[in-house]
Amino acid sequence: MAAAARLVILPFLAVLVSVASLSVAAQGAGADGAMPSFAQLEAAGAVIGEIRINAQNIFDLDDPKESAWFYRLANQLHIGTRPSVIRRALLFRSGERVSWRVIEETERVLRANDFLYDVSIRPTAYRDGIVDIEVRTRDTWTLQPGASFSRGGGSNSSGVSVQEKNLFGTGVAVGFAKTSTVDRTGKEYEIAHNQVFGGWTTFNLHWADYSDGSSHSISLVRPFYSLDARWALGASAAQFDRIDSIYSNDTILSQFRHQQKSSEIFGGWSDGLVEGWAQRYSIGVGYTEDVYADDPTRIPPAELPPDQTLAYPFIRYEVIEDRYVRVMNRDKIARPEFFAMGFNARVQLGYASTSFGSTQDLWLYWGSVSKGFASVGGGDLLAGVTLSGQYGDGHGQRQAYGASARYYRPHGQRGLFYAAGALDAIRNPLPTDQLLLGGDNGLRGYPMRYQSGDQRALFSVEERVYTDWYPFQLIRVGAAVFFDVGRAWGGPYENLANPGWLRDVGFGLRLLNARSSSGNVLHLDVAFPIDADASIKKVQFLVKTSVTF
Repeated sequence: MAAAARLVILPFLAVLVSVASLSVAAQGAGADGAMPSFAQLEAAGAVIGEIRINAQNIFDLDDPKESAWFYRLANQLHIGTRPSVIRRALLFRSGERVSWRVIEETERVLRANDFLYDVSIRPTAYRDGIVDIEVRTRDTWTLQPGASFSRGGGSNSSGVSVQEKNLFGTGVAVGFAKTSTVDRTGKEYEIAHNQVFGGWTTFNLHWADYSDGSSHSISLVRPFYSLDARWALGASAAQFDRIDSIYSNDTILSQFRHQQKSSEIFGGWSDGLVEGWAQRYSIGVGYTEDVYADDPTRIPPAELPPDQTLAYPFIRYEVIEDRYVRVMNRDKIARPEFFAMGFNARVQLGYASTSFGSTQDLWLYWGSVSKGFASVGGGDLLAGVTLSGQYGDGHGQRQAYGASARYYRPHGQRGLFYAAGALDAIRNPLPTDQLLLGGDNGLRGYPMRYQSGDQRALFSVEERVYTDWYPFQLIRVGAAVFFDVGRAWGGPYENLANPGWLRDVGFGLRLLNARSSSGNVLHLDVAFPIDADASIKKVQFLVKTSVTF
């Protein structure tokens, strides 16, 4: 009898507790003055009332740490983001039911804007089933005049630029840069806006003139801007004219001129988010034209790639699992980040036909798959694979494969163990196709482009420290000790002087420009090659900026 009574009473008590919790939410703030959470409000069926936009300046002058004269001057010189720009980026509206998932996705969407430093969405009042919400944002410093310098693999790059990521607070980005790299010098101009026509349409225009050619691109796209977006539409076009090089052991063996024109028009549709999954379908038309030629002022390669024109209709499919995890101190320092831990796949299939103007009949395909895995002990593994290629005449042509993984395991208050690996390969490459490996792309103790081939592998481990040192409330400081091992091999241009696996160790500082719209992390590294030949310096100094730690 006692057991039977418990079987009846326990479920009844559970129902009472649930009703009581919803009753507390329905009445608004509890006895301690705390507002219900968005999860509680959603459970209670609350409806969104007033949405207040609180777009704040760069520095909080009420904070004693940010009240000095230069913080006040920066706020006065800065034109703040217009509240209408923030409001148009919200995924929820007044009169809709509260959805914690939509509010969290809105935070991810807002944080993707370079001109915002911080985002907070919270309920402010709750009565009669209606909740008022405040969206509070804080700006970054968006005017970026300055000079840049980087060093990697024994070579220097520099430039001067002027960029404004939030022109007059409208979200429009404009910029000019004069760059000088080991490959070319040039001038670049750019304008971009993510809210063209007052909605979700993005516009990007980029044009550049270089010492060896030019580059231009334009796009107008209304993307799948959220998991529940139902349609997308877009068009883009690009062209470049440049000198490409073939390398071996950091030495240019030959050079040739490469001209490319490409364009695409597509439309897509979706049922939105259904039971935690978003599936998207697109159809479109693409065009690519590649032309190769010898340059009379340079050493030509033994064989040029054949010219190719591809005109093709295509279909595209994408599936996204709605599973994101909010983390801190991973690729940034003391900044919220969102890891996509769900399954994500994109595939595209097209057919280029001579009847459309293509140089040959080919199936064109590419795809990518990624997934996150949570391990015991709090570690996160993010893995992905990619595939692209062409198929015709009964066999595969010029196929590219890739696989990568990143592992993050925090320990202690501010420490993290990081490991990453990447594998790449090209099958049936063109005569000029190369996979390069050196100090400019991950093997930090060696010259840039030191090894080349049609296969490449790179593995790195780091012990990271994210300090709480925050000089002048501007710079976040971190540090790392690292070990790299990698190799590029195969193909006609393999480095025969030192073809094996290469290792290096080193250490460095990480400086995050926290209050700037660039949000870049400055890397100051010292690396020591372990498998160096006589031509390599025993100590390599690297200076570069990156979007990650």
